[in-house]
Amino acid sequence: MSSLLPFFQWMQELTISAFFLGNTWATPIIQCIHLVTVAVFVGAVLVVDMRMLGGGLTQTPLAKLARDAEPWLVWSFVILLITGLPQLTSTALKQYYSPFFWWKMEAMLFALIITFTVRRRISRMDDSVLGTFWPKIVGLVSLSLWTSVVTGARLIGLLS
Repeated sequence: MSSLLPFFQWMQELTISAFFLGNTWATPIIQCIHLVTVAVFVGAVLVVDMRMLGGGLTQTPLAKLARDAEPWLVWSFVILLITGLPQLTSTALKQYYSPFFWWKMEAMLFALIITFTVRRRISRMDDSVLGTFWPKIVGLVSLSLWTSVVTGARLIGLLS
């Protein structure tokens, strides 16, 4: 981790970092966009994971629901990255020294891997072949990982 310190110091010194720190409205506008996009992303995750857990839109086949939700999931994640980067660069050293930042990044890595491999594969299978055990396990793991990402993000702001 200490080998990344020069990178975080470099990010803190970027022109965009100074812009966000020195501009009254830039940070709140980006944060508002980020938070609205978090809601869209969480909705795209929840609608599929709740279906895997046996709740939610049970009349809709899981594969159809997952296909319909995936563009929302992918594009909202892209927007989260775009709006998260300026926030990261403007507080890079705070982030670097925060254990919650590293917790969030590790949870996000695991969540992305599970979401776009195991979860995607399970959610595309036919309901009649799938059974109930594996979808519930995958849905629970997915919800746990994404909840951990959001929790880590909040703890950065509250305790770092």
